[in-house]
Amino acid sequence: MATPLLRQLLRAGAIILDVARVLVVDDEPAVRRALERALRLDNYDVELAADGEQALDILARSPADAVILDVLMPRLDGLEVARRLRKAGDRTPILMLTARDAIDDRVAGLDVGADDYLVKPFALRELQARLRALLRRAGEGTDGEVLTYADLVLDPVAHEVRRGDRVIELSKTEFLLLELFMRHPRQVLTRSTIFEHVWGYDFGPTSNALGVYMGYLRRKTEADGEPRLLHTVRGIGYVLRD
Repeated sequence: MATPLLRQLLRAGAIILDVARVLVVDDEPAVRRALERALRLDNYDVELAADGEQALDILARSPADAVILDVLMPRLDGLEVARRLRKAGDRTPILMLTARDAIDDRVAGLDVGADDYLVKPFALRELQARLRALLRRAGEGTDGEVLTYADLVLDPVAHEVRRGDRVIELSKTEFLLLELFMRHPRQVLTRSTIFEHVWGYDFGPTSNALGVYMGYLRRKTEADGEPRLLHTVRGIGYVLRD
């Protein structure tokens, strides 16, 4: 478990523990080469896979610290790869790459357990920032306190969320987002505050990334018709309240 000082250094990006191993999965050779070159310059240990089946074979032999995973691939697409990894209990952070910008397509990636997504074409600096954020979050510890609000219960150690007797399956990013609200109930959290705490950087005012995650988190927490607990405060952000 990370110490308080270690967590501060990790959040600040002041240190990197060992060399992070990143698996890049994309059927386009040019994309693989470009990402490999950029990530190696950032001192990552990079491995490449051309399709989903190859990716699963590689991960079965040697786990990665993060996976950059394209959605549209032959043989076995990225959604199925993510689904199989999560079903097997693999919590490796997944950054999904997709050429589809529709919200339903993004939600599909979150649904199978991706932690973040990036729409092609993308700026390399943004991919690098999101990857750093995923690795930083994966390296942070937790104080183990079980959080409750109304009939919602979140266990940081077991990585489990329940609403009443119902278990709610969340991706790592969704879990961190809900945990932030449950640590600050009845407090209005601004978009920039949420971005900084959950992603480690601000996407900017034009991004709808937070809206996508909030909508999906609401679907999961209200799936059995329960009353809404996550509310929009127009022009400001969101709040957890009855």
